[in-house]
Amino acid sequence: MKAKDFDAGRLDVPAFAQAGAVLSAEEPLAAFPRLTAESAVPDAAGTVRWQARGELRTPAGGAAVPWLHLQADAGVPLVCQRCLTPVDTPLHADRWFRFVADEDTAALEDEEAEEDVLVASRDFDLRALVEDELLMELPITPRHETCPVPVALSAADPDFDATGERPNPFAALEALKSGKGGGSGG
Repeated sequence: MKAKDFDAGRLDVPAFAQAGAVLSAEEPLAAFPRLTAESAVPDAAGTVRWQARGELRTPAGGAAVPWLHLQADAGVPLVCQRCLTPVDTPLHADRWFRFVADEDTAALEDEEAEEDVLVASRDFDLRALVEDELLMELPITPRHETCPVPVALSAADPDFDATGERPNPFAALEALKSGKGGGSGG
């Protein structure tokens, strides 16, 4: 099979790996709804570029195993955590995935493996994997190197009055002690 015979939305992973095929695309950010939801700009006009390459690897004394190498890049406008304006954030994912026969094997082997272990499928959603990998690359606190607007470093508390004097909490005790408290002195 040629790369044009493979569909990224329903990828036959074993056949893709056996063919050593390559799929790549440049798609609008809007084609990835979960990634778009993270954007600070509604209807952001970004681009997601990705490439996937399949290969079979045969371990010593074992059967051939499907592998997939995924590279993906995108620029997503996120909210700068300093100035709260949009900051264009480049995202880059570059990972290897090894495919196994079932969920139990994947869960068991994923704990020990350096690469990610997924379940081999004949209708694997490669675009969802691209989106997942880019979502994992989102920074926890996106920010500009130098913010384009001055950062306001102030906070207001409506219950705080900086102009008035606070009463001394010991003034009432002092008044009682000196007999000025209006009680019976005695």
